[in-house]
Amino acid sequence: MIRFNLRCEADHEFDGWFASGDAFEEQRRRGLITCPQCHTKQVHKALMAPQVSTGRVKEAISVATMDQTRKAVFAEIKKLRDTVTEKGENVGPRFAEEARKIHYGEADDRLVYGEADREQIEGLVDEGIEIAPLPTLPEDAN
Repeated sequence: MIRFNLRCEADHEFDGWFASGDAFEEQRRRGLITCPQCHTKQVHKALMAPQVSTGRVKEAISVATMDQTRKAVFAEIKKLRDTVTEKGENVGPRFAEEARKIHYGEADDRLVYGEADREQIEGLVDEGIEIAPLPTLPEDAN
């Protein structure tokens, strides 16, 4: 994984993690990267200083600290997912259809979640319909 400093056309700065530089470019080309402040898709890499790993830095990051951070992140993700599933409507395989109806004002504006394949997701993104995947958490495999 690689972290890039990113900047949008309105000079908002944020960061993102990607599998590679090519993965960043592919996601940017497909309009999958948006500024968290103004939601523009006009995003590019910002200048960043390289990180050099030293033994002292590695020693400073303890396993306990990483475990606590990981647990806190997963707790927030679970909280978000639980909110969506509690307050939203599960429309199952009709997700793409319902998302379009809501976006184009053909159905009441409401929170929906469901299932969509890659082609349907790409179509929604191409139409400018804002969607996000519901994350799968480690306990889901248990």
